[in-house]
Amino acid sequence: MMPSRTLSHRGLKLAALFLLLLLAFFLDIALGPVRIPLPAVGRIILSFPGQDSSWQYIVDQIRIPKAFTAVIAGCGLSVSGLQMQTLFRNPLAESSVLGVTAGASLGVAAVMLAGGNIATLYTIRELGISGSWLITIAGCLGAAGIMLLVVVVSKTVRNNVMMLIVGVMIGTITLSVINIWQYFSAPELVKDYLLWTFGSLGGVTGSQLYILGTVTLAGLILSFLSSKMLDALLLGENYARSMGVTAQRARIIIICSTSLLAGSITAFCGPIGFIGIAVPQMARSIFSTSSHRILIPGCCLIGTVLMLLCDVIGQLPGSQTILPINIITSLIGAPAVIWIVLSKNNINIYG
Repeated sequence: MMPSRTLSHRGLKLAALFLLLLLAFFLDIALGPVRIPLPAVGRIILSFPGQDSSWQYIVDQIRIPKAFTAVIAGCGLSVSGLQMQTLFRNPLAESSVLGVTAGASLGVAAVMLAGGNIATLYTIRELGISGSWLITIAGCLGAAGIMLLVVVVSKTVRNNVMMLIVGVMIGTITLSVINIWQYFSAPELVKDYLLWTFGSLGGVTGSQLYILGTVTLAGLILSFLSSKMLDALLLGENYARSMGVTAQRARIIIICSTSLLAGSITAFCGPIGFIGIAVPQMARSIFSTSSHRILIPGCCLIGTVLMLLCDVIGQLPGSQTILPINIITSLIGAPAVIWIVLSKNNINIYG
């Protein structure tokens, strides 16, 4: 009776989170600097004819893609953080510890800080390639490069703690290279790059949204298929080996999945902090389990709701000001991280 009752309670929690997700999704579309009546927003979403053309453009071309981007980013970042925390058995680990985020930033910096050299944005636009696409491709290549480096290193390092240290050092070296590049770049180029580092959900539209969604979906499927592997690793490498799980193979699969999720989202949206740290802990507290078959969908729902609400707050309804998403996630995520540090129960989950 107890297991079935527990499953029923978790199912109700998942259903409640899904309803909250639908509400947050609608609010993210309905609210913004331009006031649009809620009934009009509903009619536009349902494709009723005869709506105001300017309102329809704002909802269809700006707010709906931005809301879907928030859904994708919330799922990908929270699951990538969950995997990193399980792999390193550390409640404060996230994708940035492997340098994947720094790698994407390096790729973007190579484009945005290249003014006056071989590849200026003006020249690239003259060739017919949009600047946003170039930045996205550069970010993906930067993340992929660091990912390959980490995978190569992981084949020789058998200890997860040493792997964590190596990942942090790779990220530190990458960020140092970016800082040196910034120091010798023109002020206006540095300003553009700094604006990118604030993060944005509003720059992903059209085919970019489909590509981001496809890559993130691939990473999420790989994560879910690795659920049993993650459950075994949570109890330590010795236990994982006794269950027939090869720690080195599992580490490579998890690193590749995390790099797909975090690398693509950082490349398209810029660096977004704290979601990957805070959401997995929220999921563990809400569902009271360490099973990744429950935690992964739970993280997707909680991360999506949190990202949508952060976007609603950042838009400051009724104001013409839109705050960068990274600022809002930091304001909300930092107290959550403090709670993680002070909560012995959450830290004890990792042994």
